[in-house]
Order: sequence, then C-alpha cells, then structure tokens
Amino acid sequence: MSKLYSLAATLLFPCMAWAQTNMLSTNAIAEQVMLGNYNPASYAAANVIANPATISADISNRISTDSLLAYLHGLRSFKNRNTGSDTISATKGIGAARRWVYNKFQQFSTQNDNRLVVSYLQFDLDICGITRHSNVMAVLPGSDTTDKSIVIIEAHIDSRCAGLCDTSCVAEGMEDNGSGTALVMELARVMSKYTFKNTIVFVAITGEEQGLAGAEAFADYAVQKGIKIKAVLNNDVIGGVLCGKTSSPPSCPGFNEVDSTHVRLFSFGGFNSMHKQLARYIKLEYKEMLLPTAAIPMGIHIMTDEDRTGRGGDHIPFRRNGFAAMRFTSANEHGNADVTAAGYDDRQHTSDDILGVDTNGDTIIDSLFVNLRYLARNATINGNATAMAAQGVKTPSFNFTYLPSQGSNDISISITDAIGYGSYRVAVRSTGNDWDSVYTFSTKLCTIPNLPQTNNIVSIAAVDANGIESLFSGEQMGKLSVNNTLANDNNIELLQNIPNPFDEKTMISVRVQQAFTYSKAHISITDLQGRTIKQLPIQLKAGINEVIYEHGYNATGVYTYTLVVDGKPLQTNRMVFAN
Repeated sequence: MSKLYSLAATLLFPCMAWAQTNMLSTNAIAEQVMLGNYNPASYAAANVIANPATISADISNRISTDSLLAYLHGLRSFKNRNTGSDTISATKGIGAARRWVYNKFQQFSTQNDNRLVVSYLQFDLDICGITRHSNVMAVLPGSDTTDKSIVIIEAHIDSRCAGLCDTSCVAEGMEDNGSGTALVMELARVMSKYTFKNTIVFVAITGEEQGLAGAEAFADYAVQKGIKIKAVLNNDVIGGVLCGKTSSPPSCPGFNEVDSTHVRLFSFGGFNSMHKQLARYIKLEYKEMLLPTAAIPMGIHIMTDEDRTGRGGDHIPFRRNGFAAMRFTSANEHGNADVTAAGYDDRQHTSDDILGVDTNGDTIIDSLFVNLRYLARNATINGNATAMAAQGVKTPSFNFTYLPSQGSNDISISITDAIGYGSYRVAVRSTGNDWDSVYTFSTKLCTIPNLPQTNNIVSIAAVDANGIESLFSGEQMGKLSVNNTLANDNNIELLQNIPNPFDEKTMISVRVQQAFTYSKAHISITDLQGRTIKQLPIQLKAGINEVIYEHGYNATGVYTYTLVVDGKPLQTNRMVFAN
C-alpha cells in the first residue's frame, strides 16, 4: 500500500506526471454495461440464482483456499510487479501479471455462461518511465438496467521494494498486495455464477504504490463518462496475521503478535459520512447473514480515520470524486513501509514480502505469511456485503423529531418511500462509530421510545421482500435535554467525542446552529493536571464540524478537551483512553 502523496511528491519523483490522460475501456461493451446501456437478457445465467440468502451461503461455501493459494503462486511467479516494470515479457513484470489476471477473468467467464465482460481500463501517465498503464476489469452485468449504479470490488496488483521505481529487485508483494488481488479474483470466479440487479465490477488496479494512479484514473473515468458508482470496497494488505516490529498507527500490539479473527474497515469522515455508512452496512450484513453460522467468528472494527496515519489506499480517489468508498485491511501489518529508517527489517515494501518459507528443505513452501483461511474469511465478508448492496434496493429519505412526551425521550420518524417497500430499518448511534441499535418497522411512521439523553444520530434503510436492506441514508442528529428540547441555547455545542472510550483515534465534533463571526478556534486537549497535550485548529461553520485527535497506541487514562474561540474557553468535555 502507498504512503500518502502530496504535490510535493513531484519534487521527489520528477519522473512522474500527476494527471492521467486518455482513459478508455479497451472493450467498448464493458463501458456500455457500466453505463447501463445493454440488454440484461444477453447476460442471463442458464440457471438463475438470485435469492440473497442462497447467494450468501454459497459464497461462504464456495470460496476456496486452494484457489487463493493458486492465484498467489501465479502472482509471485512474475517476480516484480512494479508499475514501471517490464510490459513485454511473458513471464516477468507488470505486463505479464495483468495479462495473466485478464486471462483468468476470461476463464471465469467461460465457466459461467460467458457472463463476465473483461476489459482493460487503459490510461496514460509517466510512472517510472512507462507512459501507458492498464487496470484489469471483469464486469458482471446486472439484471435491472433501470438502476444503473454499480458496485466495485478492487485491489491493487502492483508491488514494490524500497526503491519506488526499482524494477530489478524481487518484489513478490504477497501481503501487499497479492492478498487483495487474489481475493478479488476469487470473488470474480465465485460471484459470476449468481444474478444481481446491480452490475458488479471486479478490478485489479495498477499504480497504487506511485500515488494511487490507477484508482485515480478509474475514478476520473467514471466521472467523465457518467458512471454511477454505488459503493467501492478496496482490499489492501488483507491476508497477513503477524504484527511487525513497526506498523502505521492505528497499530498492532507488538512483534509477532497474531490476529486471524479481526479485520479493520477504514473510511473517511464522521457524522453523515456515506463512507462510514458503507462500512457500517458491511458489518451489519456480516453480523446478520454470516455470523450465525460462521465456524470462526470475525470481529469487524470500524476505524475512525480514512486510513492508517500517513498512509493511503485506492479507496481515496473514489471518495474524492464523490463515491462511497472504504478499505479492508488486516488487523496486523508487518511493517510501516518506512524502508529508509535505520534498522527497518519488516517485510512490507521489501523483497521479504513473500508467500512464506520452506521449513523442511523439500522446496515446498509450508509456512505461509499469508493466512489462507483468514483471507478466505475476508473474501466472504466482501462478497456477502457486495451481494446485498447489489440487490438494487433503493434508499428512502426521512425526517425525525423529538416527541415532547412528559417524562420520556422518544423520537418520531417519518419515512418518504416512493417505491413502497413497506419495511424499514432505523439505525441509531450515540458514542461510537458503530450503530448502537438497528430497529425494524413495517410502517412509514414509527417511534423509538426511551432513548438516552445524549446525542442520537439516526439513519434509515428500506427493506425488500427478501428481507435485504438498502444502503443506509445520510445521518441526522439531535440531542435530548432533560425536557426533550434541543440543547443549543448558546448556538454552539461541543459534542461527546466518538468513539468514547476509544483507543488510537477519536473524532471531536462541534455543532453550530447558525454561522457566526470569529477569528480563530481550536480544541485544546489537556490532562487532568491541566497540562496542554495538543491544540487542534477547527473551523466553525453551520452544522457539524469535526477534527480527529490521535494519541497513539497503548495510552490509557482520562483527558479533557475544550473548545476555545478567540482565546475564550467555551465548553469542556472528558474523554477516555482505553486500550
């Protein structure tokens, strides 16, 4: 995965331009399918499997660790998949690797009634002296062209060593990011058997390590062409379970710690973030559809920030272009990619990012750094969420108010649903990134009684006849005071940090009812002895204003945080560190 790149990177890497041009799908049919201009009957399965419960169970049963291992062996065989590596050789370099993935996608299509439309997304950009690059796409056409939105599952195929443009080193890139590429390939194989209302696109992205170039090209291409993207699920470093001596915060516990039962979901924003809502949706679909029968339960952590500190991934260009996007990453990472640091000997971004080792000398790798069962579980979570999101259920709109009932803290919700699904889900959260509760109703007018006297953040989804919910709406927030009125008497309210208690990072928010004139504002973080720990500048506009505070790993205790406007402390709250 990539370090975050800024404009200053052009000074460090003058061989690169930073504006992709001539973006095109080499298969015109693939583009038309993504635009919704096709006849679904042309891609109908001989045996239509469309029931969501059946699809969910089948995905879980059919994902194969043997297939994942075969893809990883295939990817490692190309030795170096740097974006600037060989594009001509049939056995080495990025060109051979992407042609191999393309051919695999074609094989999967042949096995499934020729339902996958395979294409390159080609673009021009000078990266390490190579000027033309290609993402590899397999497009599974949906059955309903009245809803032209698509769902994307992506991972970057390129690898690297310490040198950004080192094309001579061995760079198998198995955790970063052969694991994600193998996951995408396996889901293309498995999911092309089923029928979804929305089109699904499986993509192996290039140029991630040189500044998210391939994802930037795809996101810009979608905007230029008018392709409607419902959701992007990015998978980067998704198969390793060992913690390195270093890892980018929020980090893993310590060297050689093992975690094969948790996965992190990173996404941008806090209140009313469609990216966080996508992450919550993924977790909800896992909890309700997969967890009840899971042989090994997975803990899904919705992280506060968009990515690890100082790092970035291929979900970010899609988010910047206005599409809901998030990232899956292993709980543990083997390195922080700071390969220039003295004593760095973790695997990430080195020639040691290999599949595993031969421990008994028989030339067979028998101790794997990529945990295949863990990778398969993460593939199942991806596939299940994508399958449910691609059912084509439309998100309704709503309004909610606090009821002035004597002695109660109730909210009343009014739902606007032009389609008339008849069933709805209402999600409520208060002090965490997760939903506290998700309620189900069979009426457009519903009431949730006895909510706590705190900030209640509400969103809704529609539910179809199969019991599958749409993606959830944007969020609305209100706070109950003791007499059930909005607690905004002073126009500004410093909200409780979310999550609280928390570990590595937390979101601090200020609600402003009406814009006002001021010069400077900041959040002052202090310990209980009154020592200032950090000052975070914040802009105060009408609505919700947010800053992220990162205190690092393994901190514990209680801090206070104060909103200071033009030198005057206005409001103070407490927050808890709880690693």
